[in-house]
Amino acid sequence: MNAPDIKAARAAAIAATIDRIRGMERGRGVTRAMLEAVKAEMMQLAAQEHLFPSAEFPPPPAGQTGANRYLLQEDPDNRFALYLNALNPGNETKPHDHTTWAVVVAVEGQELNKVYRRTDDGSDPSRCELCVDHEVMVEPGRGIALMPDDIHSIHTAGKVPTRHLHMYGMALEKLDDRRAFDMSSGEVLPYNKNFMAPTATARA
Repeated sequence: MNAPDIKAARAAAIAATIDRIRGMERGRGVTRAMLEAVKAEMMQLAAQEHLFPSAEFPPPPAGQTGANRYLLQEDPDNRFALYLNALNPGNETKPHDHTTWAVVVAVEGQELNKVYRRTDDGSDPSRCELCVDHEVMVEPGRGIALMPDDIHSIHTAGKVPTRHLHMYGMALEKLDDRRAFDMSSGEVLPYNKNFMAPTATARA
């Protein structure tokens, strides 16, 4: 399949997947069961690896941290935003929330997700106490679904770059109230929306 055909097939597959996801949210509301259904849809999309070739969606140059974040589709009202994140091994984030629902699945590579539980009562908005509740290795055939207030961190493992699809209920760069949690100091910090904007454009 040549590049124009891949691009058209990718756009059609993404549009059909997101149309079904819209219907799920509309019919069920945002629940863990709904997000599990979204995850199943997203894993079917990610399994079509030929639609997301590494030549078109490369990670940063070898040895560099950070992500190349490609926006694949977003509704006009900034809802139902789908990105492809390409990262090298060795990246990690602070524990953070999203304030919108999120589903992450893998085209290629491994990303360890640590999911946290708050052990404080949340009465002080500037302080937190967390412990790791469970871990999920996002890799081909296995994804993760997160409710708006779930807290997780990511750690790219393995020896190959990752290409993962990130589906959000609202575009990341529109989220104003996200928080990061520093486990060593106990501080609750703003998680800046500005650096979450798309950072790269797919190569033709």
